[in-house]
Amino acid sequence: MALTKEEKSQLIGESHRHENDTGSPEVQVAILTRRIQQLTGHLQIHKHDESSRRGLLKMVGQRRKHLSYLKRKDVAAYLALTERLGIRRK
Repeated sequence: MALTKEEKSQLIGESHRHENDTGSPEVQVAILTRRIQQLTGHLQIHKHDESSRRGLLKMVGQRRKHLSYLKRKDVAAYLALTERLGIRRK
């Protein structure tokens, strides 16, 4: 269920601001989005896995906080990121 090293480095490569960037909001949102997609698929099969459901809700909240920070700081980057990742916005 966890991201492999290759998947994570690919996500970082697509979303980074500069070469050594691993912690910007764009990168964190991209990684969280991929993990949310994986957990959603898992929960469609295992409907009664409440521990994973709780983890999913925590990740969604964390992603929402990163997105609201990015929207406050840089609206253009927020719009580009949500469009690229297919995230609905308010």
